[in-house]
Order: sequence, then structure tokens, then C-alpha cells
Amino acid sequence: MQGTMLWFNVDKGYGLIRTEDDERLYVACSGFLPGNMPQPRCKGRQVSFERQAVEGDARAVEVAFVLQGELRRARLRNGRGARML
Repeated sequence: MQGTMLWFNVDKGYGLIRTEDDERLYVACSGFLPGNMPQPRCKGRQVSFERQAVEGDARAVEVAFVLQGELRRARLRNGRGARML
């Protein structure tokens, strides 16, 4: 399946993915494939995953980022911070 990363809290180790069917799935750090651990700014990135039912709840496992391009930083006009391109 494919979907979009809604958010991921790196400190707490979990987040949510929105599927193509507009379903929200819980994802934990242990659900990511090796080498695909999320970064703090992964919101909106496309992911592929498998859906797994655990105790009546659905969660995403074997999660991997799709089209892992280079993340570049650009200076904002006011000189504060950076944003991803």
C-alpha cells in the first residue's frame, strides 16, 4: 500500500500515516524498514507499507519512504531558519 506521512514524533517514536483510502494508521519506530527511519521533517512524504491488524487496531509495518530524494535547505528571505525544498 502507499500513503502519506501525516506526522512523526522522533522523540516519542510514533506517528500517523494517511492511506490512499483516507484511513489513518498508527506507525511506530519498529515499523520502519532498516535505513528508512523518519527524520524530524518527514510530514507529507510518500511512504509504502503493509497494513497489519493488532488487537483490533490497524497499524503500518514494513514502512519505507518512496522517492527518497536529497533534502535541501534554503535560507528564508528574513534570514531565520530554513525550509525544505
